[in-house]
Amino acid sequence: MSALHLIRHGTIAELRLDNPSKLNAFTTEMLRSLETHCAELDRDDTVSAVVITAEESRAFCAGADIKAWAELEPWEFARYWVREGHRVFDRLARLSKPTIAALNGHAFGGGLEFAATADIRTMAPEATLALPEAGVGIVPGWSGTQRLVRLLGEPLVKEMALLGRRINAERAYAAGFVAEISDDPRTAALAIAEGLSDKSKRSIEAAKYMIHAAVGEDRDATIETLAAGMVAPTTDRDEGVSAFREKRKPNFPGR
Repeated sequence: MSALHLIRHGTIAELRLDNPSKLNAFTTEMLRSLETHCAELDRDDTVSAVVITAEESRAFCAGADIKAWAELEPWEFARYWVREGHRVFDRLARLSKPTIAALNGHAFGGGLEFAATADIRTMAPEATLALPEAGVGIVPGWSGTQRLVRLLGEPLVKEMALLGRRINAERAYAAGFVAEISDDPRTAALAIAEGLSDKSKRSIEAAKYMIHAAVGEDRDATIETLAAGMVAPTTDRDEGVSAFREKRKPNFPGR
């Protein structure tokens, strides 16, 4: 059984890490479950927001389980572990629903990259952020040097990735990475999610796509998705489909 669960609270969905004995570190099974849950959530129009949480431990997520990748051949590590994990995290970042991550503890390595996929973050005052990969002879592999740089900025990410420094909640808040510091980040995240429940789902989805396009997140798909949304309700589209089915030349009305 995977240690990543999808739990529903009415219109709010919760993605919960549940691997506390390993500080909620990611395993292969957890990555597969995350991909499955993302596909399900994208197609569920009853969901207004997704809250990302973790079972109580000293860490929100300590990153990737070293046992899951340490014995892999170099080509397997690069092609499967890094590339597939990157793809799954991209899937979560580009979810059509707004996402709020509740950092109840430390977020290191892949755990920080996981938190970076969310649209909004809350954080416990004692939690810290770190990219410790250089200490075990690897580099960030799930967008720690890409998406995280866009969110935190080059200097701060270099402090973590090159110098091994931890960033506390106050600095994360000052950098805009965290929306709220709370003694109960999960409750704070759920409150944010509740505040989204009476907003237009389509407006929020379109706004998320446009903002992502502005920073280069899935820009190509965003442009084509929004353009498709413009032409889908037109009479021209209806005429084109009818003409195709009736095997005749279309007569587009231009509206």
